[in-house]
Amino acid sequence: MTLFLLIIWAIVISLITLSGSWYVKKYQKPDLLIALYVTFVVVAQILAAKISEFNLGFAVFYVPSGVIVFSVTYLLTDIINERFGQKETHMAIFIAFISQVAMVIFLWIGNKMTPAPFWNLQQTWSYVFDLIPRITLASWTAFLISENFDAIVYAWFKKITKGKHLWMRNSLSSLPALFLDSVIFISIAFWGVAPVLPLIVGQIVIKWIIGLIDIPFMYANRKIMSIQNGK
Repeated sequence: MTLFLLIIWAIVISLITLSGSWYVKKYQKPDLLIALYVTFVVVAQILAAKISEFNLGFAVFYVPSGVIVFSVTYLLTDIINERFGQKETHMAIFIAFISQVAMVIFLWIGNKMTPAPFWNLQQTWSYVFDLIPRITLASWTAFLISENFDAIVYAWFKKITKGKHLWMRNSLSSLPALFLDSVIFISIAFWGVAPVLPLIVGQIVIKWIIGLIDIPFMYANRKIMSIQNGK
């Protein structure tokens, strides 16, 4: 994937968050934001089993395919935090965590089922999803630490800036959290399986690019929700 395509796909995926803010404006509830958040987290966890090439022009990185989708989850938690507060954000994180646990259980059950004699894809299926337990452990650990870190830091910045400077709390909570997630996830998921340091660097670079792209979307989402405080 080139830098141009990365930017395009980051914009497309980030645009989906606007539907959640429209729902908030219409119904004054975070339901769709949380549903999108859970979907993004679960899909990113599955996509993490595939390593993809990102040719950004200045460097080539090899990164788990779920990186674009997962990076936008921090935008979603920041939107929830902005409108409904830190407590609601932690609740959304907990819901997403339980959803991940359920997904792993269901995949494990499906993997253990005896395949039909005419179905010849069991080896391929097992090759992909046998990686899930280790990736899941890495994902859970990194997820719980980095997402809750983001929620706490975002709420803290909002408090000390008295609701002003949205870009500051959005970027200074998400970017460190993305760094933390990359270090924890890659170290646990791919140690001894793939070159860890290049994967960490690649993830951080790509996640930070997406994190910066998402700043205007944070403003757009807040505008849709008709939140007037802040600058």
